[in-house]
Amino acid sequence: MRAAVAAGHPATAEAGAAILAEGGTAADAVVAMALASCVAETVMSGLLAGAHAIVFDGSRVRNLDGFGAVPSGSGELVDVPVAFGAEVVVYQLGPASCAVPGLPAALGALSEALGRLPWKLLVEPALELARRGVPLPEMHARSLEALVPAIGLGRGADLYLRHGRTLQAGELLVQPGLVDTLEALAEEGAASVYRGTLAEALLAVEGVVFTADDLRGYEAIWRDPVQATFHGRRVTTRGGLSGIPTLLSRFPVLTGLGETERVLALVEALATDEEAGEHTTNMVAVDGHGRACVLTHSLGVGAGVYLPGFDVQLNNLLGEADIAVGEPAPGERLESRMAPTLVFDDEGLVLAIGSAGATRLRSALATVVAGVLDERLSPEEAVARPRVHATPALVDAEPGVDEDALRALEAQGRAVRRWERLHHYFGGVSCVGRGGAAGDPRRGGAAILL
Repeated sequence: MRAAVAAGHPATAEAGAAILAEGGTAADAVVAMALASCVAETVMSGLLAGAHAIVFDGSRVRNLDGFGAVPSGSGELVDVPVAFGAEVVVYQLGPASCAVPGLPAALGALSEALGRLPWKLLVEPALELARRGVPLPEMHARSLEALVPAIGLGRGADLYLRHGRTLQAGELLVQPGLVDTLEALAEEGAASVYRGTLAEALLAVEGVVFTADDLRGYEAIWRDPVQATFHGRRVTTRGGLSGIPTLLSRFPVLTGLGETERVLALVEALATDEEAGEHTTNMVAVDGHGRACVLTHSLGVGAGVYLPGFDVQLNNLLGEADIAVGEPAPGERLESRMAPTLVFDDEGLVLAIGSAGATRLRSALATVVAGVLDERLSPEEAVARPRVHATPALVDAEPGVDEDALRALEAQGRAVRRWERLHHYFGGVSCVGRGGAAGDPRRGGAAILL
C-alpha cells in the first residue's frame, strides 16, 4: 500500500503529507493533521474535543481512548435548537456542558509511543495555518449556515459572521487566538491543556464543572481493539455505541446485485432507530513502512463558549444526551459512536478508514467498506457514491440513489426524504486503501498519495 493521507480539509491533508515527507510515521502525520484540523476544521471540531484512534505499528493493532471524561461537578445546560434540513435537533450547550477534553492527551500519547519527529515540528503546520488563516471550503460553509445558532454564540459571532451573515465559501477563516494556543502547545506539549497555560485558561471560564484535579488526572488509555470479520477479512475497530463490529460481520454481499437490489439490501442492513447530530472530523495516514493510524475527534456541536484570548471552543459532550448514557462516575469516559477501523486480509493491511457523522457514521463507514472490499470500487468512487441512511420509519437519500428502489420502499410504507444535494448529514469518510485514498466531498475532504 502506498503512503497516503486523507482528511476532512485540504489543509489538514497537506499537513499530514508534509510530515510523512519529513520522514514521520503514520502517527506523526495524524498528530499534525489533528492539530491542523483544529485550525482548518473548527466548524466540525476543535482542540478541546474527545477522540478515539486506532494504530498499526507494523505488527500490533491498538486502540487509543481519548474521549471526554465526566468531571467532578455539574451545572445548568442551555437548550439551543439547530435545523438540519427538515430535521431540528435540540442541543444542550453552555460551560457546564464541557467534559474533560481528551484529544490533546491522545495526541501526546500517539507522539510519545509511535512518533519519530519532534513535537514542535508536528505543531508547526497548524501554527502556520493559524497565522495566515484558512479558506473556508464550500461544504464547511454549508455546515456553518446550519450550525450558526450554536457556533455563532459569543466569540463565535466574531469568527464566523461577517456583516450579519455567515462566512462564505472561499472566505478566510481567521482565528488569531489560535496562534497563542498553538504556541503554548508547542512549548508545553499536550500537558498545557491539563496542567499548563491552557489549563489555567480553562479553569478560569465561569461555569465550567471540572476542577484542576480533573484535568491533571486525565490520561489517554490504550485498549485492545474489537475484532470482527467482513466477508473473510479481519476487522479491528471499536465496539460500544458504534455498532460497527456487529454490522460488518453480518453485512450482505453486494457484488453482482443490480442498483435497485443493492439499495434495498443496504437499507435493510443499515436501518437504525438512533438519531443524533454531533459534529466530528476524521483523518487517516499510512506511511511507507505500512504503519497506519486513524483518528476521529468531536466537540459534540460545541458549547458556544470560547477560551478568552485563545479562540478555542469548549466541547458540549455532556450535553449530548445520546452519548451521556447510564450514570458514569467522575473520571469515567462518555460513550461514543466513533469507529476508526483497520481491515486486514492474508497479505496484510488492506484498508484504513474512519468517519464522522454521529449516527450516520455507522451507515457511511459500512457502505464505503462494502464499496471498496466487496464491490471493488476505488476509495474515491466508494466515498463519493450517493448514500442512504435508514431508520425504521424514514429513509434519507442523497441525489443519485436509485429511484426504483426508493419507490419500492415507499410502496412498503416507508417514508423517503430525498435530499437536493450531497450533505454533511450523511457522514464524512476518510480512507486509505490499496486502490488509493479519499476524503469525503460532503465535508470538503481531500487525500494525498505520496
